[in-house]
Amino acid sequence: LSNEQLDDIISLIKELKFDGIIANNTTISRENLKTSLAEIEKIGAGGLSGLPVKARSNEVMQYLRNQLPNTPLIGVGGIMDPMDGMKRIEKGADLLQVYTGFIYAGPSLVKKLARL
Repeated sequence: LSNEQLDDIISLIKELKFDGIIANNTTISRENLKTSLAEIEKIGAGGLSGLPVKARSNEVMQYLRNQLPNTPLIGVGGIMDPMDGMKRIEKGADLLQVYTGFIYAGPSLVKKLARL
């Protein structure tokens, strides 16, 4: 989503008085992937998650925190190790959610993140 699209969502969050937000995990964008375009087309459409979404997820988290200073935010997307978790907290996350990082790093990732 662009920041303009996020602004529309932020307006709804404020209007509807959401209790919290989980932001943000998957994308349909295929920018900056190492995989060839032919291979990507062969794989087909679907949500992309994990490491490829980390940078944008950090940007979105900071943007949301600036616009929603009192709303609880759960950071997700590209959290592959404790440093990624710390970065997301620094950008404004109150809590973390992991999936891809959990798959690649195993259950010990949860314990390491809990120590942040």
